[in-house]
Amino acid sequence: MSVANQQGSYRIADLAPDERPRERLKKNGPGALNTAELLAVLLRTGVSGESAVQLGQRLLKTFGGLAGLQRADYTEVESQHGMGEAKATSLKAAIELGQRLSVQHPENKPTISSPADAAALVQYEMSALAQEHLRVILVDTRNRVIGIEELYRGSINFTSARVGEIFRPAIRRDAAAIILVHNHPSGDPSPSPDDLALTKAVREAGILLDIELLDHLVIGQGRYISMKERKLGFG
Repeated sequence: MSVANQQGSYRIADLAPDERPRERLKKNGPGALNTAELLAVLLRTGVSGESAVQLGQRLLKTFGGLAGLQRADYTEVESQHGMGEAKATSLKAAIELGQRLSVQHPENKPTISSPADAAALVQYEMSALAQEHLRVILVDTRNRVIGIEELYRGSINFTSARVGEIFRPAIRRDAAAIILVHNHPSGDPSPSPDDLALTKAVREAGILLDIELLDHLVIGQGRYISMKERKLGFG
């Protein structure tokens, strides 16, 4: 790789031709690039001492992968060293386009037919989170996934999680049913009394709203518990 340009910014053009993500994408297709390299194509330039690929790697590490980058607030992304308005806008626009594409093609939507199907969508990432996160999986009338949205981050209990906020994404996206998912950073997925109270409250509200609560999954380290299977809050 050649030295950086005189402004101290590392560009894609500073890489050797066979190392440049853009040229490799053109020659071999986007599947030949890893996630950091795909981000580098959007970012175009890095910063002093850090190439665009390395900047992409740092963003992925900071936000916990591509899903974390998707969930991150715009200002969080923009404020990262080497980013700024133009790069943050490009990343957010590209991620949103990918999200909309998946929604527009029902045949590509995963279908939930068991708690294991739902857990498979989130377990790998959520089992490694250092904080407690509450998410909602939105499904249509055929149990096909419409989307997954994060509702809360931090200490989650019955008093802090507002039932109205939980159903807002489902109402906005016309979901027929929802699945709640949250993680226990301790690694033990055993439901707490607050988990049970929240499940009961959401299930009862769903009956009134005609939006069924299909399940509430608690994710631990390497395993999960389906509260529906254990009849906790679903009795």
